[in-house]
Amino acid sequence: MTPMRIAGIILLVLGLAGLFTGGFSFTKNETKAQIGPLKLQVQEQEAVNVPQWLSVGAMLVGGLLLGFSFKRN
Repeated sequence: MTPMRIAGIILLVLGLAGLFTGGFSFTKNETKAQIGPLKLQVQEQEAVNVPQWLSVGAMLVGGLLLGFSFKRN
C-alpha cells in the first residue's frame, strides 16, 4: 500500500468520524491553588466541535488522494 493510499484512507475515516460525531470532549485536571501540602484541583469538561465543512473537506481530499493513487498504477 502506498503512502498516498494510506493518507487518503486516514482522511476519509477522520472526515466521516467528524461528520457523524460532531466533535469530542475531554476532562482537564487543573490545580487552582497550592498551600503547602494541600492542593485544590478542579476538573473541567472541555468540548471541541468539528465544523461540518472541515469534515466534508477531509473526505473530499481523502477521496481525491485515493482516486489519484489508483489512477497512477
